[in-house]
Amino acid sequence: MLSSKELQELLERLFPIHRSLTGPGNVKTLEILKEFIPGLQIGSVRSGESAFDWQIPLEWRVYDAYIENMEGKRIVDYSDNNLHVVQYSQSYEGKITREELMSHIYTNVDLPNAIPYVTSYYDDYWGFCVSENFKKTLRDPEYVVVLRTEKFVGNMHFGELLLPGKSKEEILISTYICHPSMANNELSGPLVATSIAQHIVANKKQQLYSYRFLFLPETIGSIFYLSRNLPKLKKRVKAGFVLTCMGDNQNWSFLGSRYGNTLADKVSIAILEDRGIKFDSYSFLDRGSDERQYCSPGVDLPVVSIMRSKYGTYKEYHTSEDNLNFVSGESLFESTELMLEAISILEKNVTPHASLLCEPFYSKRLIREQSRENRKLTTYNKKISDFLAYSDGTKDLIDISRIIGTTFDETHKICCELLQAGLVRTRV
Repeated sequence: MLSSKELQELLERLFPIHRSLTGPGNVKTLEILKEFIPGLQIGSVRSGESAFDWQIPLEWRVYDAYIENMEGKRIVDYSDNNLHVVQYSQSYEGKITREELMSHIYTNVDLPNAIPYVTSYYDDYWGFCVSENFKKTLRDPEYVVVLRTEKFVGNMHFGELLLPGKSKEEILISTYICHPSMANNELSGPLVATSIAQHIVANKKQQLYSYRFLFLPETIGSIFYLSRNLPKLKKRVKAGFVLTCMGDNQNWSFLGSRYGNTLADKVSIAILEDRGIKFDSYSFLDRGSDERQYCSPGVDLPVVSIMRSKYGTYKEYHTSEDNLNFVSGESLFESTELMLEAISILEKNVTPHASLLCEPFYSKRLIREQSRENRKLTTYNKKISDFLAYSDGTKDLIDISRIIGTTFDETHKICCELLQAGLVRTRV
């Protein structure tokens, strides 16, 4: 598991890299992550390949992009901030009027000093992004625009890491690598996923489940991966998480699966409530990331999202203010810890079934104490009785903990005690 300091250093190293749906920045990002999780496989798919209703886009590269005033001074330069270019802009070079330039300029009026993130993935178009305050300074009658880009039949890259466990059933952890320099919306997910993977690799005790980590371009990447692997995923995935927006220090957020009734939903709520974390809960109607694909009709994988500030709810979202000042290694470390606790619950969660009919004779097993007046059980002893009362083979430990009002850890402790005494049997 990466320390807060290591997460901060890796964040700062990855932040300047220009990522998009395709391009060398994605490969560079994956190669850096591979330094920390050597088993990461970097795969690719060719432009034009079908993926359900979609096609893999052309590869896109930016070689140079700037705007000059009539004095020959560069006033907007892609080398200063890769958010300056509308993603997937086509090439353009020439002198244009201020009026024409304004039709290709994007700002965020609510954050007048921020550069917005704008895309034109599937249209032939070009544009620049600047701050609203800077736009107001553009008063010259003409400007020179240079956009040297290239779209060509190339590849879309993605990363995949499978850590086998005792079972072929899998926990899916998916994140994305397709945004330029934005720290929370882009890099927090891959960093937390990398830290989780490193922890699992370093853990000498083999885990029960297998863990599949995906580093994809958002939307088209998950659609592509599902188009090639859906039968396997439907058969194996026990629970899944989309990791995004996990690096700020704001309130926690949870976005459930389509019907909110999967194991991933249960474990997420359990860990947040057990830790006494105040969190904002969102339904699938508020979806916006790759849970849209994983939970779509016919796919129906048990996938949810745990976040700090949900995407789209914080003012810095999709702007240059989602930067290194907005995210910290400490918050990334906390998010890793929370996800590892959720994984711990998944690993320990079983479904108990009472071994005896009727209430067992506790006294001879020295499990439960009761006063001679036979009036009242201690709190813990009552929880033992309540646990057994719901150990009918239909409820797992998470369910029982919610019913009898205990934390998962306490419920697991009771289960282990009763298992040792032969009063319950369990199944995963």
